[in-house]
Amino acid sequence: MTSSQPRVFAALVPVSSDSCGDEKLAGVGRAGKQTSAELKIPLREVQVTGNAELSCPPDLAAVSISVSSSKESANDVKNSVLRRVEYILQTLRQHGVKEADTVVTKYMQRVDDIYIMEAEVRVMFSDFDKMQSVRSVLLEKLDKSVCVGIPQFAHSPECLSIMRRRVSVAAVENARLKASEMCCILGQGLGRPILVREEESREWSGGGDTPLMLQQRAGLITLTVSSRMFVTFELRHKDSRDLDSKI
Repeated sequence: MTSSQPRVFAALVPVSSDSCGDEKLAGVGRAGKQTSAELKIPLREVQVTGNAELSCPPDLAAVSISVSSSKESANDVKNSVLRRVEYILQTLRQHGVKEADTVVTKYMQRVDDIYIMEAEVRVMFSDFDKMQSVRSVLLEKLDKSVCVGIPQFAHSPECLSIMRRRVSVAAVENARLKASEMCCILGQGLGRPILVREEESREWSGGGDTPLMLQQRAGLITLTVSSRMFVTFELRHKDSRDLDSKI
């Protein structure tokens, strides 16, 4: 996680002795209520921006396995393709792949006197070790009529949602820490947040077509999310006992 230098705006307004007296009186006699003198005191605040950046590797990988065959008989071409498809599905079951993560599509056509049939088994993996094991078995056991595709890595909606929330919260926390440090320099106490606004949110990832290893391919599309938050805090006197200053 990285953060940039903050932009800080502080407003310090001196408070008259009479006003301070009113504040103490109000605190003793009428807790939680403000006098007319207090209401006239301009708001004292500090404004900061906080940045945060998070990166996350993909948590899903889709593998496409295609089977094709051409024969003079429709039954022969069906048997040839379906036999291989069944072996692929059996291999997936043996490795604990759920049926919901598998989609099978089939297509047959005739060109002149030749029947051509193609089938595709598309599998979504969340366990990359399992994915590599399945690919190895299929590549070793099946002939050239079966093509095992290169994994296509992606981020699930749940992963994206968690990342976006975490980076926003981290940016707000960075802003709070910076504001707290500024208050120490100014001899003030940090009060409650008055305004929180996200000024910018960005997402980007790398890319590539010819990595040497699957781990490299996954690393190339690691997603990075950044957020810049603008936060305004109330300034309080250091001797204030208001619980709102403990944020």
